[in-house]
Amino acid sequence: MPIHVDVVRVFTDDKGRHGNPLGIVDASTVPPEDRQSVAAALGYSETIFVDIPGPGDEHASARIFTPTTELPFAGHPTVGLSWWLHERGASVNTLDVPAGPVATRSSGAITWVRARPEWAPEFSLYPMDSVRQVQTADPKRFGAGHHYLWAWTDKVEHSIRSRMFAPDMGITEDEATGAAAVRITAHLRHALLITQGKGSELRTTYDSAGWVEVGGRVHPEKSRTV
Repeated sequence: MPIHVDVVRVFTDDKGRHGNPLGIVDASTVPPEDRQSVAAALGYSETIFVDIPGPGDEHASARIFTPTTELPFAGHPTVGLSWWLHERGASVNTLDVPAGPVATRSSGAITWVRARPEWAPEFSLYPMDSVRQVQTADPKRFGAGHHYLWAWTDKVEHSIRSRMFAPDMGITEDEATGAAAVRITAHLRHALLITQGKGSELRTTYDSAGWVEVGGRVHPEKSRTV
């Protein structure tokens, strides 16, 4: 039986360009043992399966899959799902994922989620001498693991340019990586404006207790079936 998939792009620029595609699936339509194969068939860097909340529910449970594995937390799926639920009129302010409760909020056009850095995968951080070095890096030179290349574009404004490679997860290059934004923000201990991939935009906040928020714009795409 065909499975309906809503699709959004997360972390677009202010013109709705770029961003990372996300598949959103009603979890009741796919048995747990089949979710990995559905995520692989869709081919997005992540697909999120959500237990649709009832009227007035402030929590929603969700599970996140790459084409090859399940993740306890990821940034662009939780931002995208939070926006999607809000657009449907849900009153959810917390997403329960395996890593822990992810608080969500909206501010203007930006949807935010809050996470602990340790919920995100470990990333090998590569500070580069220039934006050009980031832009010309060859993903084929990177093997197993999560590789995050970055360079300052403006130290005063705390803005950076980045790319992320994770070939062993089936992701040669990720266009916009919320979990990596959480990790680099915790590493630098400061709020950031991040431009990743071809031009996706991510924003972060940082507090002294170690919590990081990651936020961005979300743009709807045509739904599909699998």
